[in-house]
Amino acid sequence: MKCIVIPKPGEIILSEREIPEPGPGELLIQVMASGICGTDIHIYKGEYLGDYPVIPGHEFSGVVTALGSDVRRFKVGDRVAVEPNIACNNCIHCLNNRQNFCLNWQALGVTLPGGMEQYVTASESAVFDIGDLPHEQAAFVEPLSCVLHGVERTHIELADKVVILGAGPIGNLILQVARLQGASHITMLESNSGRAELARQMGADLVVERMEDLPLDSFDVVIDATGVIPLMNCTIDFARKGGTVLLFGVPPSGRNLELEAFKIFQKGLTLLSSYTSVRNSFQAVDLLQTHKVLVEPLISHRLPLKDISKAFEMIESHDPNVKKVIILPNDRE
Repeated sequence: MKCIVIPKPGEIILSEREIPEPGPGELLIQVMASGICGTDIHIYKGEYLGDYPVIPGHEFSGVVTALGSDVRRFKVGDRVAVEPNIACNNCIHCLNNRQNFCLNWQALGVTLPGGMEQYVTASESAVFDIGDLPHEQAAFVEPLSCVLHGVERTHIELADKVVILGAGPIGNLILQVARLQGASHITMLESNSGRAELARQMGADLVVERMEDLPLDSFDVVIDATGVIPLMNCTIDFARKGGTVLLFGVPPSGRNLELEAFKIFQKGLTLLSSYTSVRNSFQAVDLLQTHKVLVEPLISHRLPLKDISKAFEMIESHDPNVKKVIILPNDRE
């Protein structure tokens, strides 16, 4: 079968390997759709956790084609999505329901082969039935589960005023989830004209393209969805006194923030970060199946495996027409 390999930071190749055999408690999944995430770009650049060589892709869905022994919940032909984070369920964090901080953590597409290949194995415990949900939409189960965890941490309340920095696919997922939580007015900051227009279409109350146009000390909740250090540095300026700041976007490793300590003290702010998700995949599947969260408008491009380098270049280009890029590993093109 064909697969994408990142042998070392800065290098990505189309390769071949044998179709894996599912072990006890595992499923073999034919990957039908695999989303490209900012984390994949960070892994490619060597800016994030990752074991090299690695087959990337942690946002994917597909069809069960084979079962290992002891599999009980699935049968061949089932349509599924995958939670890529694998916890041991026996360390101090797992035993306290902090599986995202598992001391023995592994992840498909990060430390284990991921969804940028035609077939992948996954533990039954990490797989979720998607029914008739289209595969490309089901590839959003993982990023949406992360968004749900992050927004839950902010405790957005009814009629809160929220600002989201960044209107990429993640920012637009946060927009929808914040609305479901009861936010009455959501402002988004986005300099890319195409993404700004998408945010308007997805229901943002106000979209501004310059940081200078955001009012200071005004928002109950400020959420950074960019991971861009200069923007993250400014988040505390936009929060009201007693407000909450969530640093959600993935920044490059090894970089420091510059936040004015006295300002945080004087405003009595709550500063949060959010790392992956904790048992949010069932919520994500349900919200996608019931159309409470819409993701089809976020998809701008669908490409075969062989075009992975082109896909990375498109995302890095900041072209206004590029939003979410989905790879179709079993596309016949």
